[in-house]
Amino acid sequence: MAIGWQRVEGALIFIGAVAMFLWLDGPQPWWAAVLLFFAPDLGFAGYLAGPRVGAVIYNAVHIYAFGIVIGALGLILSVPVMMALGALWLAHSGLDRALGYGLKLSTGFQDTHLGRIGR
Repeated sequence: MAIGWQRVEGALIFIGAVAMFLWLDGPQPWWAAVLLFFAPDLGFAGYLAGPRVGAVIYNAVHIYAFGIVIGALGLILSVPVMMALGALWLAHSGLDRALGYGLKLSTGFQDTHLGRIGR
């Protein structure tokens, strides 16, 4: 049951972060926002160094705190593009959780804190 709540939480974070991004009226064009939204998935490249290193790198850029910190720094430094980037990063992590793609375990890319991905 806890996994279901974590997926609902992810969906709510996604919705809230997208709303925040739209409210900020991000300074980048829509196509750049789409590219930035998917940027955290480049963390999968860490798996080239093995599952343990891959999991650490992937998880480092997929924790909610990463997007929150980037957005907060943008707010503190008055840099709108950083605030928008933080919102997009947070939205990405929320959508991942909502879809069941959790933080990775060191045993392999398919093994997550929300269960195994795929069949």
